Amino acid sequence: MAKEAFRHTIPLRVRWSEVDPQSIVFNAHYLTYCDICVTEYWRALGIRYPEDVLHAHGVDIFVVKSTLEYHASARFDDQLDIRGRMARLGRSSMLFRVEMYRGDEHLITGEIVYVCADPATQKSAPIPGVVREIIEGYEVVKPAG
Repeated sequence: MAKEAFRHTIPLRVRWSEVDPQSIVFNAHYLTYCDICVTEYWRALGIRYPEDVLHAHGVDIFVVKSTLEYHASARFDDQLDIRGRMARLGRSSMLFRVEMYRGDEHLITGEIVYVCADPATQKSAPIPGVVREIIEGYEVVKPAG
């Protein structure tokens, strides 16, 4: 997807503790980078997690799947551009897409599937309408349905 389709972007500099002996980012850290992107996404939307989801609507979101596709490696001290967008909104599920770049070089594509659920039973529940509206109003490209 074109970089312009991502309204949400954050900078991240690779730290020494995140690389292996070859100064390449250890693969598991890319999921941490995705999580940082998601956290900042909610903040950019003005949705405080968990207060505005769990406490206000009685639901929580759970990760049910995450995938990473590696195109090239990030290295120590690289300045990364991490972009995230809500690519799909189902009845109770959300697909968050992440792309990581070093300049114009596309390094990583990630996808995280969340399911909105009742926290006590962990049974799926609809995404709260107000949360859906905020997401749809924020995105440059409307999430698929």
